[in-house]
Amino acid sequence: MAEQSLRAWLLTDTPTSRRHAKLSALYQGWLSFRGNTMAMIGLGILLALVLIAAAAPLLAPHDPFTQDLGNRLSPLGTEGHVFGTDSLGRDILSRLIYGARITLYIVALVALIAPLAGLLVGTVSGYVGGWTDTILMRITDIFLAFPRLVLALAFVAALGAGIENAVLAISLTAWPPYARIARAETLTIRSSDYISAIKLQGAGALRIITKHIWPLCISSLIVRVTLDMAGIILAAAGLGFLGLGAQPPSPEWGAMISEGRRFILDHWWVATVPGLAIFIVSLAFNLLGDGLRDVLDPKAGE
Repeated sequence: MAEQSLRAWLLTDTPTSRRHAKLSALYQGWLSFRGNTMAMIGLGILLALVLIAAAAPLLAPHDPFTQDLGNRLSPLGTEGHVFGTDSLGRDILSRLIYGARITLYIVALVALIAPLAGLLVGTVSGYVGGWTDTILMRITDIFLAFPRLVLALAFVAALGAGIENAVLAISLTAWPPYARIARAETLTIRSSDYISAIKLQGAGALRIITKHIWPLCISSLIVRVTLDMAGIILAAAGLGFLGLGAQPPSPEWGAMISEGRRFILDHWWVATVPGLAIFIVSLAFNLLGDGLRDVLDPKAGE
């Protein structure tokens, strides 16, 4: 009975407070998201990835850095090495598990830096307008004119190889689409009646942007972030493949593919297994993004 009454309280059409309305909206969004089977599969894969990364010392059967040259290039299913070993005899499964930490580290940092930078640039550009809008959007156009990976390569070449510099380079190339989305949302919102009413109450530009425009841009940015995660993972793997990302002996998936390409014909699993890991995680982010887009789309109920 208590569960039914809670459910009824969350599904009511007449919320009694602002907190009640927020909880009701979240619960209804969760019910809508839960009905999307593919999105739930994507969420399940990502939750499993987080748990695997968190419990890597417990789950990894071997030290990912320990070399055993007498057991190098062992095939799939070898006793003690489910996914075989690489050219230095290191266990591929263990390196995959620890590599999940690097992948999540890159994804988390880029997901924090790029959307925030894009949100700031886009909302300021859209709200202030004039020369500020022109200058910021032309800078955005310059970044958008170059392919993301090529621009990231240029930044990493200037900053130096390393995982932190790779994160910074990817973030510097990932923010322009978020700025465009935030600007478009801001241009729609800034002429609204309630924004005019807030101005009449004496609110300044900073308060209007942070308290009233940013919250309305968040849903669009969340969807874009989840859909961009696959591209971010591929960009990080590409930098690792070229030797400009995480440096050896770090078990980064792109670097593992780069090492395995030398043996792709005779020992295909060395490159294929980390490649499949990148594919599965990228697919999971895309499935999650599609599900969130359906839930957060303001026109979905029309």
